[in-house]
Amino acid sequence: MDRGDVGRSAGSRPMVVRVPVEPVEAAAEADAADANARAGDVVVRGPVFGVAVQGAGDGPRWRVVSAVTDGCPQQARDGLNSLLWFRAKDDAYDRAERRALLAAVARLESERVDEIAVAGSRYRIVRAEEYAVTGPDGIEGPRPTDPEPPVPDWSHGKTGPDVDDDLVLDPDAPVTPAQAIEQLALRGLSYSGGRFPKDVRSESQRALDSHPDVLLLPPSFTIVERSSDGWTPVNGPHVSAHAARKALDFSLTWMWPRMRGLIPYDADMHADARTLAAAGAASAGPAAAELAEYAAAADTLRAGSRVNRLEFQGSAYEIARTRRLVRWGPDGPEGPRPSDVNTQDPTRLHPPLDEDGRVLPDNCAPEGGG
Repeated sequence: MDRGDVGRSAGSRPMVVRVPVEPVEAAAEADAADANARAGDVVVRGPVFGVAVQGAGDGPRWRVVSAVTDGCPQQARDGLNSLLWFRAKDDAYDRAERRALLAAVARLESERVDEIAVAGSRYRIVRAEEYAVTGPDGIEGPRPTDPEPPVPDWSHGKTGPDVDDDLVLDPDAPVTPAQAIEQLALRGLSYSGGRFPKDVRSESQRALDSHPDVLLLPPSFTIVERSSDGWTPVNGPHVSAHAARKALDFSLTWMWPRMRGLIPYDADMHADARTLAAAGAASAGPAAAELAEYAAAADTLRAGSRVNRLEFQGSAYEIARTRRLVRWGPDGPEGPRPSDVNTQDPTRLHPPLDEDGRVLPDNCAPEGGG
């Protein structure tokens, strides 16, 4: 990827910059300025996709309703399919609205639809570039001012928000000086070099003109495995560094022991490396020693204060501060490009509904179709 010409701004929206004065915000801004000063290369993982909606009174703003984290456009379309189906089933105001919603669902079951207007709202598949920044110590990790819980919660059940919950994309929202610098530096980001197909490069260049602005999404956090070749994403993205640590703890104590045959897949859901290692040690179980390694690694993760790097079985796992940018044009956020790869085809995901929102058997269709 190239950063390109940061002065390329024809057709760009004016940027409103505000200087934070509240102490917590000011500390985060100073932290961001230091990170910008240390920044080296931009490491781009590639595009990710989600769904945003714009209502009649929203102006230029769009609200994310399905996190911009899917690996291909069709996954995001399937997310929109489910969102509209459940809205038809549970939240439709009347039969007319339900018919309109189910007609949209029918299109999504058979077509690659990137935007659809239904029930007073525009839904769009949104494309973002996911990237990270490297510095003197490698890929950027969590910053000191990134939010952390006052008391870490290590329970494996879901707690707290997910990535992009309640996120509003507002191109006119004020930005801080550090954010403005980053946005300006990334306006010219495009695919270049012979390793990218010609259509990918040409569409990337066209996007600089059709969507000249960039909007930065909130940071996310991804577990990466470090090797001599670079970094391989293992788990994520997560809404916070602690959520990423919890995911790594779950992998160490629950998922990886099952994947590697140390714990049977049909074992009790509460069985993990800690409990079974202790039970195995008491009975000289054959897998006890290896399970104890997993448990010890997880204990190291929990014992430290904001542990962002863990070595385990010859691999180094780090928490990377991952970021995403959405290109923005006169009509809002960029959608999928023709060269973006779909790994699946449209298909029916849910059973048919009648006009009253009742689920019908799979071999039935509501009267009047759609």
